[in-house]
Amino acid sequence: MVLRLNRRSALIAAGGLVAAPRLAQAQATRVRMTLDWAFQSPNAFALVAREKGYFRAAGLDVTVDRGQGSGGVPVALAGGAYDMGYADLNPAIRFMAENPDRGIVAVAVLHDRSPLCAIVRADGPIRTPKDLEGKKLAAPDFDAGRQLFPAFAKAAGIDASKVTFLSVTPALREPMLVRREADGVTGFVTTSALALKGIGLGLNQQRTMMYYDHGLDLYGGAILTTRAYLERNPDAVRGMTAALMKAFIETVKNGQEMLDILKRVEPLTDVALERERHELNVEKVIMSPNVQANGISAVDPARLQTGIRQVEEAYNMQPRLQGPQIYTADFLPPAADRRI
Repeated sequence: MVLRLNRRSALIAAGGLVAAPRLAQAQATRVRMTLDWAFQSPNAFALVAREKGYFRAAGLDVTVDRGQGSGGVPVALAGGAYDMGYADLNPAIRFMAENPDRGIVAVAVLHDRSPLCAIVRADGPIRTPKDLEGKKLAAPDFDAGRQLFPAFAKAAGIDASKVTFLSVTPALREPMLVRREADGVTGFVTTSALALKGIGLGLNQQRTMMYYDHGLDLYGGAILTTRAYLERNPDAVRGMTAALMKAFIETVKNGQEMLDILKRVEPLTDVALERERHELNVEKVIMSPNVQANGISAVDPARLQTGIRQVEEAYNMQPRLQGPQIYTADFLPPAADRRI
């Protein structure tokens, strides 16, 4: 009698335990992931998960690509170019409000607070949001801080009709403030504050108005996918979410390891700048009282719904989107694994 071995039996017989990783790699589920922007410290946790083998351990073969802005991530997911993404949640809310049939959904919220802000000179006359009336703010047309300014204005008691926006390219935004050609700028604190410092306006020379300090309490960066992908690949989504969250928490606890990996992957990285960006991100965006008490992605449904309404109002949309349409906690790791 001739003994016939199937491929799995033959591999195990030939290589024992050594063959198992090769087999797992052959069977790994491919996942295409896009980030929100170029590889920088706020999104480098995805590189940590890849470089430290967390994706492989979950049976996943993951490609991680840089993005071109948070607004492009839901579009890329809906179009099928990517399976999962990382981006600010609020452009995804807008996209879903405009395209409710596209099924964009967040499976984890990593930033408990939004980085949106307005920055003015500390030596100038603008001390409160109300003082922005009659002033000029510089920002690109697509800047999230500019697009959501009407919601910020409503929450902070500003008459938005009395604020003038100057449309500029991203490269010209901060120089406009330094040259006093604008009274302020809008943007992400982790971008604009450091860009201003880099061209001569130190952090102590800036007055930063975080939107969340003035009534616009939005969530920030999130892990996104589509309902269709969830239904086809629930185990892959669960594995991706756990791997990314593990790397994210490690990054918060050990920024140096993240910076080492970022520098290895992107050799042109300015490590000192990215360290400062990371520290600012942790302070202003990640480590809120809610996160300290309850861990990452402890999303409050009422707060999420309020944020959705504020985003819809900012874009003059009729209320239509409900919290469960844009966020599900079903794929999160256990609460104990989400504490920092």
